[in-house]
Amino acid sequence: MIEEKVLVQKFLNRKERERLRKPDWLKIKLGDPRNQNAVLDLIEGLNLHTVCQEAKCPNLFECWTDKTATFMLGGDTCTRHCGFCAVNKGKPMALDPLEPTHVAEAVKHLDLKHAVITSVNRDDLPDGGSMHWAETILKVREMNPDCKVEVLIPDFNGDEDALNNVLEARPEVLNHNTETIARLYRRVRPDAKYDQTLELLERAGHYRDTKFPEMLTKSGIMAGLGEEFEEVVDLMRDLRRVSCDIMTIGQYLQPYEKRLPVERYVTPEEFAEWKRIGEAMGFKHVQSSPLTRSSYHAREQAS
Repeated sequence: MIEEKVLVQKFLNRKERERLRKPDWLKIKLGDPRNQNAVLDLIEGLNLHTVCQEAKCPNLFECWTDKTATFMLGGDTCTRHCGFCAVNKGKPMALDPLEPTHVAEAVKHLDLKHAVITSVNRDDLPDGGSMHWAETILKVREMNPDCKVEVLIPDFNGDEDALNNVLEARPEVLNHNTETIARLYRRVRPDAKYDQTLELLERAGHYRDTKFPEMLTKSGIMAGLGEEFEEVVDLMRDLRRVSCDIMTIGQYLQPYEKRLPVERYVTPEEFAEWKRIGEAMGFKHVQSSPLTRSSYHAREQAS
């Protein structure tokens, strides 16, 4: 009887794996290892971290072949416990005072025309690390005057002053990801609040409209975590309501076993339909495909 139950469970497990077998459209090309190694050597030599590595991005090989990377500030340990994220959780180390300069040097070495910078959450710091953010933006611009700066920021626990520290450094693109629909926040982003995310984007939009019209606001989500098609459309409406300019939609991929499982693989046709709907709503750009990530083709999104 016990052996029979084991066999049944093995069968069910196999059927579940087959149901969620990764489709062909998620296959990636590895690219030129020489360029990838050059980027890795630069990152390690300057004691930097990238979200490409820490978040196990499926586009790493393509982007690093093109000698582009998304720099991650504040170390490699996050104070939050998001269910989807591969980044280390726990108590972070002190900020590296040389990090802003090192990021600027890396941007210069790679000859980037559009630099993307993100960070771990640093809830342990009074300002959430926002002044460190501002210093990095200013240093990148000082050493690379022709390079546009895109930032993918945390929510700073809703601290408007912290957000203003970043905005006053005037990044060309201010991105804060919604990550998922409101209904799934408690499971996917237990330390965040959906309304607080929208409020941050609305404040950024107000700053753009009143002080820096050249700036674009941006947000993105992962699909495949249990949302319905129409729930994503509702989220798009919420983002347009707070005047968000750019939206990204990509397939969630489980980074390792203890993270949230993939509920389904969304088809390319559905991603294409979200793109069509979003553009009809008035987004300046919608990047929507299985392999889309926040910083994937970021320069083209902001052009």
